Amino acid sequence: MRRIDDEQGGRYRNLPRLPDLTGSDRGCATGGRFTRRRGADRAAFTLHSSLLHRAAPPVALPDPSPSAAPDAATPSDVAPFEAGAPRAVVVIPTYNEAASVRAVLARVWALPVRIDVLVVDDGSPDGTAEIVAAEQAAHGGRLHLIRRAGKLGLGTAYVAGFRRARALGYDIVCEMDADLSHNPDDLPRLVAPLADGTADVAVGSRYVGGVRVMNWPLSRLMLSYGASLYVRAITRMPVYDVTAGFVAWHRRVLDALDLSAVRSNGYSFQVEMKYRAWSRHFRLVEVPIVFTERAEGQSKMSKAIMREAAWKVWELRARALTGRL
Repeated sequence: MRRIDDEQGGRYRNLPRLPDLTGSDRGCATGGRFTRRRGADRAAFTLHSSLLHRAAPPVALPDPSPSAAPDAATPSDVAPFEAGAPRAVVVIPTYNEAASVRAVLARVWALPVRIDVLVVDDGSPDGTAEIVAAEQAAHGGRLHLIRRAGKLGLGTAYVAGFRRARALGYDIVCEMDADLSHNPDDLPRLVAPLADGTADVAVGSRYVGGVRVMNWPLSRLMLSYGASLYVRAITRMPVYDVTAGFVAWHRRVLDALDLSAVRSNGYSFQVEMKYRAWSRHFRLVEVPIVFTERAEGQSKMSKAIMREAAWKVWELRARALTGRL
């Protein structure tokens, strides 16, 4: 885990992290190995390790001051948390994720710490929302569902989820993909630095301390890693994985940001949210995770999303320099 202080803080602090896996075919203490595998028409990077996803122990989250968060009282439609347990929720946007949504929910319910789920479905024609609705009765206020009329975009889905999570009184709000490319077992590791007060935002990072991506073609890996370098060069934001979509936000960050001013969709949404938080001197940490290419469904990546991300970075930097961010 790597702590990122703001520019005025001016220092970095190295915290415990997973082994460096950047070497080709290099062994590590966990038995991990990073290999390059060549196929007929593509190269894929694969990480092998059995110990990268050890479950984190339960973590305690201090109760927020009522004066600081006047609407933080637990509403009647949220089942009570155990004393001392973190009030955390993970927002999962979905569109045609019927093949994986049950498995994702089952993995979250099996975690050693309590983390609730808020699904934001954009009118999936494959019945994703109906699957989630059928699960709600069995989980007593831990599973929430927002149904939207159509495919309105990733950014607006997260904003809708963040607003609902705040209204429901959660203190930590995570975001995660529905296709198991993000391992739900890593959620306690994202929640921990926010719960113990050492950070305000925790980024599940594919690139801090090495590259940890499974089953991506080399072209996709170069695009993603190159995009992170591009964004860092323009924004000066000291985050290795700026486009990461596996993130935990403390409520105070979401309260401080004007979510109505966040206009990005797609992957530029992830850049914009991190940049706005960092520009306001919130504390960010990167938590090493392993990213696995989705096994079910289709990727939402498109050329339009890439174009938006390319120019949005310049807009954000210009707004910051002119005091209009």
